[in-house]
Amino acid sequence: MTGKGGVGKTTVALALGIEAARAGKRTIVCEVAAQESAARMFGHRDVGFSEAKLRENLYAISIDPDASMREYLELQLPVKAMGDLLYRSKIFSYLAAATPGLREMVTIGKIWELALEQRKTRSAEPYDLVIVDAPATGHGIGLMQSPKTFAEIAKVGPMANQASMINRTITNHKRAGVVIVALPEEMPVNESATLEAELIDKVGIAVDRVYMNALYPERFDDEEAARIEAALAAAPAPVRPALSAGLDERRRCLAHREQLARLRELVRTEVSELPFVFTPRIGIAELEHLADGIGKGGG
Repeated sequence: MTGKGGVGKTTVALALGIEAARAGKRTIVCEVAAQESAARMFGHRDVGFSEAKLRENLYAISIDPDASMREYLELQLPVKAMGDLLYRSKIFSYLAAATPGLREMVTIGKIWELALEQRKTRSAEPYDLVIVDAPATGHGIGLMQSPKTFAEIAKVGPMANQASMINRTITNHKRAGVVIVALPEEMPVNESATLEAELIDKVGIAVDRVYMNALYPERFDDEEAARIEAALAAAPAPVRPALSAGLDERRRCLAHREQLARLRELVRTEVSELPFVFTPRIGIAELEHLADGIGKGGG
């Protein structure tokens, strides 16, 4: 899941996870850069670098690059203590910091490990669906390009081989794809169209769906709006704010529909709609509501 910052991709990722879990898929939502939104929304303490169960069939993990690096070393070396010793060494720290794309590589490497049918982590069970709450647009593209970039830089060795395998996985349209989240505003629509073109044409990753998030509902048709406007002229003072609010919402709704039409014209991928959630804070009930929208045709 990616898109312009602030479009609600974390919320949509969790709603998609809820709907997948309802359908019986063992699902995990992965957050990167040590984010903990999933845990907070579900009332859990921070999950950290562990596969924490949120509800039936739904799990979450917060992927930290440093923890991913430590795990990678432990899996590659014959003795766990050797990996820990190497990770703690100053020389290795300097080399890791100087290696371009290494942090992104180990992050997506852990995501790849979660998606394997035969997990590399001891006693870990496979998942049917791995949802990644990726960074916003530019950083999200960088994360998805990191395996290819790292394989080209490293050329040979275990990490180069693994990077090539990861790149083959995420560019396999039957196994992986990107979901873009947009808002019904000019800049997010433009950026979503550009992002789709870069992912498909330059990175070679499939774009499976575009979600237009936070659409205002169509509460009034043209005739009803005209009646409200006529009533406003003769309405007593206490009633005018409510009538004005109705007209304002109608104008916002029409503006949203214009941006939705623009998005559908600009992108090649199917666009699904998700409603605006009228609440100051997103919680479980709101996520369930969005999951209902996804399940009823939102994707």
